[in-house]
Amino acid sequence: MTADDPVCCSASRSGKSGERRESDEADAVEAAQSTAPAASDDPRTKAMVRLDGGSFEMGTDEDVGFPEDGEGPAREVTVDPFYIDTFAVTNAQFLAFVKETGYTTEAERFGWSFVFADFVASEDEEHVLRAAPETEWWVAVEGANWLFPEGPGSNVIEDDRLTHPVTHVSWTDAVAYADWAGKRLPTEAEWEYAARGGLAGKRFPWGDQLKPEGEHRCNIWQGTFPERNTGADGFLGTAPVNEYASNDFGLYNTAGNVWEWCADWFSPDFHTTPAYDHDNPTGPLTGDARVMRGGSYLCHRSWCNRYRVAARSKNTPDSSTGNIGFRCVVDAKTE
Repeated sequence: MTADDPVCCSASRSGKSGERRESDEADAVEAAQSTAPAASDDPRTKAMVRLDGGSFEMGTDEDVGFPEDGEGPAREVTVDPFYIDTFAVTNAQFLAFVKETGYTTEAERFGWSFVFADFVASEDEEHVLRAAPETEWWVAVEGANWLFPEGPGSNVIEDDRLTHPVTHVSWTDAVAYADWAGKRLPTEAEWEYAARGGLAGKRFPWGDQLKPEGEHRCNIWQGTFPERNTGADGFLGTAPVNEYASNDFGLYNTAGNVWEWCADWFSPDFHTTPAYDHDNPTGPLTGDARVMRGGSYLCHRSWCNRYRVAARSKNTPDSSTGNIGFRCVVDAKTE
């Protein structure tokens, strides 16, 4: 592999990295395009931030990403007002959803999910099924899922990780949770508008410097990927959702920690075509993979470098790994 190779952010169940479950169920799910509009006293808006929306510059013209990702060209986009979760959805919140609905995630139905190889405990090595092709640091672990994120020997409740972001959730799982909560997944445009925190043309939610005055502002890989992570930012895996300083909109961890699913189908060039609507864009009508944004604790500048606010990634809707989560939005009433 070379530093120009974009594969490292997450592993996929489909294509080269895994097999799909024979079911049309996941393909039949579509993310809601709107919700019942909410006012500030709506119970759904608890722990959410209201954003006024408006026009902003989406994407970047900087040559710092991968051409295959389609980060540019920068373009003016408009989004309507909306509420967005202050934090990524936590294990505690997902636990409440599962207890009330009895929902079974795709990882549980498949019987396995992808775990970063260094996190597999010795007692769980017998549950390792295989490594993901081309990304050997991802291994398929039998019994790994949102509750047992590194395999049967781990447990988010017993390991005191209820305030950490839920992981091992597919896009389909995220949509199911959002629907239960009366919310929806953000469009890619809404996500970037929120992540920027009102800062125009900056690389990160706080500015252009990764560590302003030496301060760690996000949970990413420290050291040499994938051989050594020093944990200098305080964490090797996920961090609690309220770690580090928020952006100027009051949102936490819109860079690093876990990837966040967006509603849109992924395309590297749809935004350059006449079909692209700059007013509340929702992406192409069809595709093979869904958009992920924000980067994760495995991102490093020498490899994926996708923890910038303009950076993009993708995965199939049925995929789940130990570094993918999500947050939700609600449409806002006009005030």
